[in-house]
Amino acid sequence: MLTTALDITIPIKLEQEGNARELINRVQKIRKDNNLNLTDRINVQITDIPALHDSLISFNDYICGEILADKMELITDYAEGVEVEINDYQLFVNVNVKEN
Repeated sequence: MLTTALDITIPIKLEQEGNARELINRVQKIRKDNNLNLTDRINVQITDIPALHDSLISFNDYICGEILADKMELITDYAEGVEVEINDYQLFVNVNVKEN
């Protein structure tokens, strides 16, 4: 008889990276929907959801690099822009093309 035990606990860092990648995916879709060029630099405002806060702070540089954002702001009680869902959390993302 063989018994196998599986630990299906997701490490915090891996969960945070997954949240960051989900946000990147949503922002890239917003960029596409707004017909932005691949090289357009942007500024992003995002609803600061406590459950996602650590993920977005920890992976801020990675997220900004992937979405070509010069600045990503987390704003409490923010309700402008496009509503998106990241792992069952609803938040708003506002993407603005950076002025030269």
